[in-house]
Amino acid sequence: MKTTATIEAMIPKGVKDFLPLNSVKIEHLKSCLHDVFKQWGFQPITPPSLEFLDVLEQGLGNDLKECTLRFDDRQSGKLLAFPPDITPQVARIFATRLKEAPLPQRLCYSCRVLRHTEEQAGKDREVFQSGVELIGHNGPQADAEMIAMALECFDRLATPQYTIDIGQVEFYRGALNSLNLTPQDLCAVQQDILRKDSSSLKQHLETLNISDAEKDEILALPRLFGNRSVLDQAATVVTNDRSKRALDDLHSVLKTLEIYGVDQHITVDLGELRGLDYYTGITFQGFLSGYGQAVCLGGRYDNLTAGYGLQAPATGFAFNLLNLLFSMSDELSQTIQPATEILIHCCDNETGQAHSVARQLRAQGRSVCIDIPRTLEQAQTYAKKMNFTYLMTVTATSDQIEVKTLSDGQNTTISMAELTSGQIKL
Repeated sequence: MKTTATIEAMIPKGVKDFLPLNSVKIEHLKSCLHDVFKQWGFQPITPPSLEFLDVLEQGLGNDLKECTLRFDDRQSGKLLAFPPDITPQVARIFATRLKEAPLPQRLCYSCRVLRHTEEQAGKDREVFQSGVELIGHNGPQADAEMIAMALECFDRLATPQYTIDIGQVEFYRGALNSLNLTPQDLCAVQQDILRKDSSSLKQHLETLNISDAEKDEILALPRLFGNRSVLDQAATVVTNDRSKRALDDLHSVLKTLEIYGVDQHITVDLGELRGLDYYTGITFQGFLSGYGQAVCLGGRYDNLTAGYGLQAPATGFAFNLLNLLFSMSDELSQTIQPATEILIHCCDNETGQAHSVARQLRAQGRSVCIDIPRTLEQAQTYAKKMNFTYLMTVTATSDQIEVKTLSDGQNTTISMAELTSGQIKL
């Protein structure tokens, strides 16, 4: 008998088998999200699972380039890559295949991506993403639409308590870019801000040849997290025009979210530095209470499509379905289970009748399996273990069908005439 460790050794680290119990939950999550996408007017696209590396890298930031899986293509002689993110693919598709299409374009997708991770990191190499991209629409209204839509997705998923943290990368850039720090100093400062480690940040800043006013601007970044009052605090410490414009942008987005009536789920984080080489304005992350990783990431990326030959403003977001799956495990287990509605039991010489019944039920939209030949008791045991709702017994000598409700053991009888007419109510 294979142990769990032996079974896991049969597939690469960082990927998983998903059995029916979790697969049906993933499909449920995907379906809920796409219902929202459709209602907001987004059209589905399906990017390829392989790209030429040199083309793909035109839309990747440095962090994504480092985690891209690549290999030689024997057909073309070029390097191919598994996309580590869907957004650059959507940018390529827009700039090359939809360049004559009217703007804005609202596109959505559900895809898997692959990423290289260090073995000791223990992270998933395969990521399930469902997301949207709004291309050709600039300004606070478009950014607010993305955030409001992401919040509606949380509502549709019936998630536990959730929040969306909003940042603005231009605020950070305005505070740091004028300091002319070395790459090493910049990296150290960024890591301190990301960790919100004010003590370490202060020590690093003391070693730099910058003014006290500039130090105060940087030291404020880890503390600028919370409700809308954070914007007022930020306005008192920043002096550069770039950061001030970023604050004005945030004010406009939050004012629009008030119109949507969803601002109660919003927090502001001006020390959020994720994706600095990718995003160009508003960024946001969605979190569920009690789960440490973001389940939704999004933001504005106005320069991405230009890498493929067509400049256009753009914003979007994507949900990580596996993070949703693991963070909502208990809630999903209460409502979503792999199950087929009806199991039909029959003997060898009654299969014709069983297939006729199954066809009628499937035509009425019900899910049906015909059991293998076995005793009624064995069929009932199997049906309970497999979460069937009903067990139907058919015979060739009668037009009566015995129906057992497996949850309570209640028995009823229906006729073939009732079945054919579609009048049965189980």
